[in-house]
This record gives sequence, C-alpha cells and structure tokens, in this order.
Amino acid sequence: MKYIDEYRDGETAKKYAAAIKDITTRSWTIMEVCGGQTHAIIRFGIQDLLPPAIHLVHGPGCPVCVTPLEMIDKALAIAARPEVLFCTFGDMLRVPGSCNDLQSLRAGGSDVRIVYSPLDCLQIAKDNPAKEIVFFAVGFETTAPGNAMLVRRAAQQELKNLSVLVSHVLVPPAIEAILSSKQNKVQGFLAAGHVCTIMGTAEYEPLATKYKAPIVATGFEPLDILQGLYMCIKQLEEGQAEVENQYIRAVAECGNRPAQDLIREVFRVIPRKWRGIGPIPQSGWGLAGKYENFDAERRFSLADTSVEEPPECISGLVLQGIKKPSECSAFGKSCTFDHPLGAPMVSGEGACAAYYKYRRHDGT
Repeated sequence: MKYIDEYRDGETAKKYAAAIKDITTRSWTIMEVCGGQTHAIIRFGIQDLLPPAIHLVHGPGCPVCVTPLEMIDKALAIAARPEVLFCTFGDMLRVPGSCNDLQSLRAGGSDVRIVYSPLDCLQIAKDNPAKEIVFFAVGFETTAPGNAMLVRRAAQQELKNLSVLVSHVLVPPAIEAILSSKQNKVQGFLAAGHVCTIMGTAEYEPLATKYKAPIVATGFEPLDILQGLYMCIKQLEEGQAEVENQYIRAVAECGNRPAQDLIREVFRVIPRKWRGIGPIPQSGWGLAGKYENFDAERRFSLADTSVEEPPECISGLVLQGIKKPSECSAFGKSCTFDHPLGAPMVSGEGACAAYYKYRRHDGT
C-alpha cells in the first residue's frame, strides 16, 4: 500500500469486520490509546462495523488533554509577564486554565506566538535579545526529540534568553495506571503508532506479561485500526497476551535509537500529574541537571499549586476509558467547542471534540 485511499478502502474494511465477527465468541473491551485513533474511529464509524460484543473505549492518548491545570496556569503566569515572548503550538491556545487561556492573553496584548517547530524559537531568541523567550514543551514521546534538540542547540549557541516550560508525559506508565486501577475494564490495547516510532515496542512487553493484556502498536487509518483490532481480539480469544506490531511500515521493535539517545541526554524521568487522572509515578520527563538553566519553572520561580477541575467536567473518567463523552451531563450543553470546560473538548485529538464534531447528533 502506497496511497492513503488504500488504507480507507470500504470493501477491505468490511472484510476485516467480518473476520473480527468470525473470531469473536465473547465480550471484549479494548482501549485505543491515541486521540488520533479515537478521531478515526468516530469519523469513519468503525465501532458500527464491529460485533456488539466488542467495546471500544478511549484512552489518555492526547498530550494536550492530559496537561494539568496547574501547568496551564503556569504557562499563563509566564506569558502574562511583559518581558516574555511566549511560544507554543497552536493546539494549546484555547486549553482552559483555572480562569483563562493563552488565546485570551494574546487578545489582551501579551506576546504569545504560534510556532510550527520548536527550533523556530532559536531564531526568535536571536531576533529578540531584550525578551525572555519561553517555549511550551508539551507532548508524549513523539515530540520529545524535537524539544530536546531545541534545548541542546540553545545550550550550544549559549542563548541566555531562552527557556522551556516542560510538560512531557510517557505512555507506558499511563497504561499501567489504567490496568492497575480497581475500576479498570480494559482487556487489550491499541498502542499509539507514532509513540512507538520513537520508542519502539519492547517497553510494552513487561506490561503485557504482568497484566495479561495484549498490546498492538497500531496506525491511524481505518484499515490500520481494524487490523490492529483483529490482532488484539485474536490474542484475547486464544488466551495470549503479547506485544504485536501492526504499524510495521513505521515502527521497529527498537524504535529510533538516535532520538532515544537525545531524549536521555536532555531529559530525566520524573513523576507527573495528568489532568483529570492525577499523579502517576515516573510518568514524565523534566530537564536533566546539565540543562536545568533552561527550565522556565526554575527561571521564573514558579511555585507548585493545586487546582480543582470544574465539578461538572468528567474528562478524567473519559481519559481513563471509564465514561464516554456523551455520558457527561455538560457535553454539548455547557461544554462546547466555543466554551470548553475541559481540554478533551479543545484538542484536535480530544475524545470529546471527536464526539462533538462527528457524532453529536446521535449521542453515541
């Protein structure tokens, strides 16, 4: 297959759906980890092709969605400072903090700029020597190499007016948090293919063995997802719990070794709080000691705080696969694209945004 249409062929999709029906003998609950996969499932009606016994639930696979309120508030506090030029990807602009968002600050006169690569910040720092340039480094393992390269080059070029606000999170600890929860109903996972492109698949093997849950690294097109589901369900039906790779055109077992080396040089593993979920041990990255001078939290002496989510927002339950967006009383009412209560309604990979955009009319 070379072209995108081949990954969306309707007849092939029906064949995969029939094959899944043929091997399914009991009820199974499977979580797709990535928000990009969630949007494809909702957009292309993949759940409708599956037998009723197969239940798909949506995981915490959107880094924008799981960035905690406290980190958004720190970003807002930095961006509001007159000496700061704050750089971010566009998907963070409308993520609500406890009382504001970056887009509102920008409209009010703060210098908040959208960049398309972290490395854009290097030239911005050189062009604005009187300003403090801060980049909001948000993401899973996928975006970590680019953010790490920004920090390394800033150090090499001795840029004193550049720092990063780091909010990186790691997928395997989140999967373990879900599997170890007393509320867990998930029996198998479709792992995020782009994360595995960087980190490989080997790091999932201890989880599959410990929790007896198959994990299939999967792509993002309809046929990718259907094939990944077939592989996962086949394992469940046969009593197997292994790591498999559906996304072989992009993912190697060992991942991208140079990218991993760069990440390990610049970052260190730390605990992280996940929005709507809470603290997960060793589930994030912070700057390593040799690069700590580029840490915006340290540079601006930001204190740790605790902020409560809006009580009507159930994004934490959605991100853990316990509830679906349509089960939220605020969904499509007090929580919409124009007035989001939680990050999953804002992000282009958020589950609530997917339901609102593609399936709001039937509430499923």
